[in-house]
Amino acid sequence: EVIKAAVWQVKVGRVRLLFLDTNLRENSAFARNITSRLYASDPDVRVAQEALLGIGGVRALKALDIFPVVCHLNEGHCSFACMERLSMIMDKYGVDVAAAVEISRRSSVFTTHTPVAAGHDEFYDSGVTPYIRDFTDRFGLSGSEILSWGKPYENKDTELFSMFVLGMHLSGYINGVSRLHGQVARKMWTCAWPKRYPEEIPITHVTNGVHILSYISAQKSALLERYIATDWGEKVSDPEIVARIDEMDDEELWRTHEIERARLVRRCRRLLIHQYGLRNAPRYVMDEVENALDNTTLTICFARRFATYKRADLLLKDPERLLRIINSERRPVQFVFAGKAHPSDNEGKELVQRIVEFARKHEVRHRFVFIEDYDINVARYMVQGCDVWLNTPRRPNEACGTSGMKASANGGLNLSILDGWWCEAYHEKRGWAIASGEVHDDHEYQDMVESQALYNLLENEVVPCFYDRKSGSAPKKWINMMKEAMKMAILEYSSHRMVKDYSDRFYLPASKNLKLLTENDALAARKLASRMKRLDSLWDGVEVENPGVLQYNSFKVGDTFRVTCRVDLGELSPEEVRVQLYYGRLKSNDELHGARTGDMWIQEILGEGAYIFACTVTCEDSGRFGYTVRTVPKGDEVLTATPGLITWAAQS
Repeated sequence: EVIKAAVWQVKVGRVRLLFLDTNLRENSAFARNITSRLYASDPDVRVAQEALLGIGGVRALKALDIFPVVCHLNEGHCSFACMERLSMIMDKYGVDVAAAVEISRRSSVFTTHTPVAAGHDEFYDSGVTPYIRDFTDRFGLSGSEILSWGKPYENKDTELFSMFVLGMHLSGYINGVSRLHGQVARKMWTCAWPKRYPEEIPITHVTNGVHILSYISAQKSALLERYIATDWGEKVSDPEIVARIDEMDDEELWRTHEIERARLVRRCRRLLIHQYGLRNAPRYVMDEVENALDNTTLTICFARRFATYKRADLLLKDPERLLRIINSERRPVQFVFAGKAHPSDNEGKELVQRIVEFARKHEVRHRFVFIEDYDINVARYMVQGCDVWLNTPRRPNEACGTSGMKASANGGLNLSILDGWWCEAYHEKRGWAIASGEVHDDHEYQDMVESQALYNLLENEVVPCFYDRKSGSAPKKWINMMKEAMKMAILEYSSHRMVKDYSDRFYLPASKNLKLLTENDALAARKLASRMKRLDSLWDGVEVENPGVLQYNSFKVGDTFRVTCRVDLGELSPEEVRVQLYYGRLKSNDELHGARTGDMWIQEILGEGAYIFACTVTCEDSGRFGYTVRTVPKGDEVLTATPGLITWAAQS
């Protein structure tokens, strides 16, 4: 079936944003339905959406005469774009598919956004085959060969096609979206790089950032114009400029924030009146919601997608204790919840129901509200007007999270689990960490411990700090924390910083790679493809024996010793490989901790492709150390990390 799509264009500043629409008369009923709903649960519709996004998206660029020098894939949903881009590269530079793959890998960026396995799409081969059929003749490959691009190296027999593995296979720059997420992703995807330790999996991280000007309130922006610079929005990467936030008058900042909190309260009241009115609520209920919330009360906001791992109900684990916190006569607290569940996530819908039922209780209705139909406009009111931004994911399932950054930019203080971005951003001067970041297999136990930690923080730190007023003045310590939060968010977690990271680390090197690989009739790309073919065909002939030490005894820190190892390279030459000593401190289970590598040199040529390699090691630390030897291809980081091209010593 041929799927046709209309291309709609929206101008966002100087950026062209393209949308694909299959709701056309000439399409079949199935094809017209492809773009009718985001995140379809039907796998046939889902794979069609991803084929349209990837293949159709690149064809739309081609129709507009746009050749992407660098291709950045946002999660595996668009991985099919790599395959269509291969076709573009072949046409533009006159190379075969093998050379095009090498060009693609070194000029493509792949960002993964979720540490939750269910968030990574897999489809049966039968569902993918119709969308790759056109590529078999174009690439000169069989369907099974193309399907193998979406399967882990050591599990080619699986009938499942992974969109992550496809994107990984054709991209040389791969990253998670926070430091912790990078660590989790490396452990999660060891199957795609067999025989490598997690710390060496080629997945790095670029922590997300937010567009500060889109979310900071008009009042606080005006303050920044007065105290920092009239064009402060263009100088968010300048530490000296951002540091001027400390010069803001405390009272002025506090009164400005109180205006924002009052705006949030007024907005919530209007939305609540509408919500309850649709349900024909009794007059006494309408009277209550018309006066819900208070302009001067500590306001804590929680707004996000209601996935189960985000634990929106963690606050409700001890309702009686929560009621005492909310209804304190001297130091009351009010909560604003908002968000939606995925249409197919029944457990998420149950979370929403639990929050709504609690919010309807007569004793809390005035200080605990749930706002329906959450959208970007409601989000702005919340991040601008909240005193505290609450985030309670089950670590380490939050890849990054950006709503807390938006709140911090407005002076909101984060009260969050040490997960995602907050794991690297947390400091006691600008917010609070719920629990210590430990992870338990027993989720019920973890929820209990962390809910108690949340209540303790509220009762002992958050609430007292907010209401610590002397002679009716503004809360000095709280305002200092607001300033620290604003400086942190504006300087370290803006989209300016994020885009600069991507540009410096990925886009510019990738652009340079494409130029180098394609000049002189793509000579470098052709040579690289030829080398890859040779390595693939001959790597099985590489054998590494167990290494040995010339003298076995105890060593002191500063001592050196020599390690030797026999390596059989078969038909490969020593110039094509790197033989490395891999060593580090031994853990109790014989795993290496803090491992390092050292290149070995040829000590003796044995003949017939066999060599003795040697390396001198200096004892830099005390303790029990272990070592082994491995062989990898010599080349850039993309080549040396190619799955399957690694051989360890026989008993490693």
